[in-house]
Amino acid sequence: FAVMLRLQEQHQRGPKLYSWHAPEVECIGKGKPQTPWEFGVKVSLVTTNKRCKGGQVVLHAKALPGAPYDGHTLKDVLAETSALTGREIERAYTDKGYRGHDADNPRRVFISGQKRGVHGQIKSELRRRSAIEPVIGHLKSGGSMDRNFLKGRPGDRANPILAATGPNLRLVLRWLRILLRLIRAAISAAITPPSAKNPAI
Repeated sequence: FAVMLRLQEQHQRGPKLYSWHAPEVECIGKGKPQTPWEFGVKVSLVTTNKRCKGGQVVLHAKALPGAPYDGHTLKDVLAETSALTGREIERAYTDKGYRGHDADNPRRVFISGQKRGVHGQIKSELRRRSAIEPVIGHLKSGGSMDRNFLKGRPGDRANPILAATGPNLRLVLRWLRILLRLIRAAISAAITPPSAKNPAI
């Protein structure tokens, strides 16, 4: 590492050493004024686009080492999401970083700000694309995806999966609580004798 650190230049292309204790850390250009650069590993997230009671469900989370271009990862991500869910993805809504993507069916992929072929239901669904941003924020702050404490490349691969599992399990627990309340109400209604329900006056 000392030799690598000594030989690297300021504007060097290719791998550079950014962190002594985690040499696999990469520099990712975000293009935002407040945070132009982020250090870590790029992560791909897929959520449901439909409005869900209680929050969005994370369908797919994967670390992408090497900071590949977003558009070149879309084909694999869509295929993996279809395999995980057991359903074909009807339409995919992405941000502007996915221009020039490699998806098998490009007519089913709609990019933020796109005008051609966007009308009716697709237009309203494309407006909901930004609903993934709060999910990313919650995963970073509450799901420990902002700072990875797991070591090496295996830790980088495991961290987004573990971070995405947390909110999904919380949603399942919330639904189970509602179901349990309904079951308790049905049991208490079945056990209560008719005389107690309609007391004689």
